[in-house]
Amino acid sequence: MKFVVDQQVKDIEMPENLKLNTFLQEFHSDCPHPECSFGFYGFAFGQSPFPVPKLIQDALIKNACRGAYAPISGIPELRDAISKYNKHYFGMDVSTERIHVGPGTKELIFNLLEVLHGTVILPTPAWLGYLPQIRYLKKNYHMLPTRSNKKISPTSLKKLALRLHDRQKILILNNPNNPTGLLYNKLELEEISDVCREQNITVISDEIYAQTTYDFSKFVSMGKIYPEGTFVTNGLSKSHAAGGYRLGYVIFPQDTADLSTQFKKILATEYTAVSTPIQHAAVAGFEISKEMEEYFEVTRSIHQIMGEYTYDGLSSIKGVTATKPDATFYLLADFNYYAADLEKSKILTSQKLSESLIVHPYHTAIVGGDSLVLERTDFSARIAYVDYDGSKVYQNYLDNKPKSNSEKIAFVEHNAPKVVAGIEMIKTFFDNIQTTSVRDLQSQKNSMMTPN
Repeated sequence: MKFVVDQQVKDIEMPENLKLNTFLQEFHSDCPHPECSFGFYGFAFGQSPFPVPKLIQDALIKNACRGAYAPISGIPELRDAISKYNKHYFGMDVSTERIHVGPGTKELIFNLLEVLHGTVILPTPAWLGYLPQIRYLKKNYHMLPTRSNKKISPTSLKKLALRLHDRQKILILNNPNNPTGLLYNKLELEEISDVCREQNITVISDEIYAQTTYDFSKFVSMGKIYPEGTFVTNGLSKSHAAGGYRLGYVIFPQDTADLSTQFKKILATEYTAVSTPIQHAAVAGFEISKEMEEYFEVTRSIHQIMGEYTYDGLSSIKGVTATKPDATFYLLADFNYYAADLEKSKILTSQKLSESLIVHPYHTAIVGGDSLVLERTDFSARIAYVDYDGSKVYQNYLDNKPKSNSEKIAFVEHNAPKVVAGIEMIKTFFDNIQTTSVRDLQSQKNSMMTPN
C-alpha cells in the first residue's frame, strides 16, 4: 500500500542538529581514512555534559512505581516546587494556577503557538527549533534581524509591529540566547517591554538557560518586567543536564484563567500528562537545597571557563569575530571575513561550510548560519563548547578550582582536549582555505602571463 504524507509534514525540514547527529552516526563507516577512528570535534550539539543531579536520580528510582496518570497541568507537589523555585531564584511570585508542566519547553512553545492567535515576530539569529514549528502551524511570521550586537532593537521592533495589523502579535524572546550566549539586562528588557505594551505584543520568553548565567545576579526574567503579557518557559534540560527527562514548564501571564482552560484542552488532547515518575523526580530538582545550589554554581562556572577559552581561541584566528557569552554553552562565530576565499573553493553557503568542516581531515561539527535563520550565504556558525566528559570535569573542578587565568587555561587544556584541538582544526581549515585561494589566484595570474 502506498501512503500519502500530509504536505505540511513534507514542508518541514529535520532540525539541523538532529540531521547532523544522524550523519555523524554513519561518519566512521563512510570515511576511508584509518585516522578517522578518533571521531570528530563536536561543536554542534547543545547538550549539557554533566551528570543528572543525584537528588533527581534518587527521586526517580523512589517513584518508579507510580503508574497512575498525573493531572493535566502537573502534580501539585511539582507546581508548588516550581512556584517556590521562581520566587527564590528569579524573584517572581507565581501562583500554582499559572504553572503548566509539559514534556519539555520545545513542546510547550509549540502548544503556546497553537493556542495563541496572531503573527509571530522571530528575532534572528534564532534557535533552530522555532521556525519549523511556526511553519508547521502555518502561522504568519516576520523575521526581526538583530543589531550588530546581536540583540533586538526596540526601535526596529516598534517599526515592524506598526506594519502588522493582526489583533495580536507574538514576540519569541530567547534569553539567555541560543545561539549567541548573550544576556539581555534589565534596562534592555524594559525598553523591549515598553514597545510590547504600546503595540499589544505578547511575549513567549524562552528562559531555559537562565540558571547557566555566569554572573547569576545579572539575570532578570521578562516575566518580572512584563508580567501581564509574558509566557515564561523553563525546565530541566539545560540547568539540570536532564534533557532526556523531557520536562519543562510554562508560567502564564497574570489574569489568564480563561486562557489556561483553553491551554489545558490542548495538553489533554496531545499528551494527557507528563510521565508521573519524571514529575516526582523533578520535584527534587526544583526544591531549594544546598546540593542543587552547589550544582548550579559549579556547572555555570565550568561553562564560563570553557566559554572564555573558546571565545579567545576563535577570536585569535585572523578575521574571525565571535559573541562573548554571558551564559549558556554557545557562542556565535562569524567567518564572513573568508567569504571570498570560501567562494573560490566552491563553498557558497553556510550549509556547505558545515559539510566541508566535517569531512576528512577536519572532522569538526558546527551548526551553520542558515540553520540559525540567517541568510544562506552568511558564514556564521553556532559553536557549542561541551565536548568533554562532564562527570570527570565536575569532580576535577571540585578537587582543584582554577582561580587565575593561567589556571583556567590549563584546566581547559587538561579537561577538554577535543575543544582545544577542535579550535585548532577550525584555524587549520581557514588557513588552508586562504592558502588554496592564494595559490589559485597565482596560478590564474601565471596562465594569463604565459604567451600563446
